[in-house]
Amino acid sequence: MTIEEAQQTVDQWIQTTGVRYFNELTNMAMLTEEVGEVARIIARQYGEQSFKASDRDKVLADELADVLFVVICLANQTGVNLTEALQRNLAKKTQRDADRHKQNEKLFGKGDK
Repeated sequence: MTIEEAQQTVDQWIQTTGVRYFNELTNMAMLTEEVGEVARIIARQYGEQSFKASDRDKVLADELADVLFVVICLANQTGVNLTEALQRNLAKKTQRDADRHKQNEKLFGKGDK
């Protein structure tokens, strides 16, 4: 599925199943909530926090998909073409960071350069 197809699919789902988009402020709050759920899993799965019984059934892929869904909703309702936006963003990063990361000693272990 392309990003454009994802935007169309989410829009179709909203129109048929979701009734309508939540307003932008509600979706922003929902995005924050979903990102928090991703953070919770990462902290437990890759960090030092232990899992609670209620966390054990949480799946990172599902929570990341929830984040993506809300981002797509926000893009759709604000008229953002995510394909074009991502292409512009990658071009900006490529130009801005062409040598930045290659010169970052923190990204290389001892003797990696």
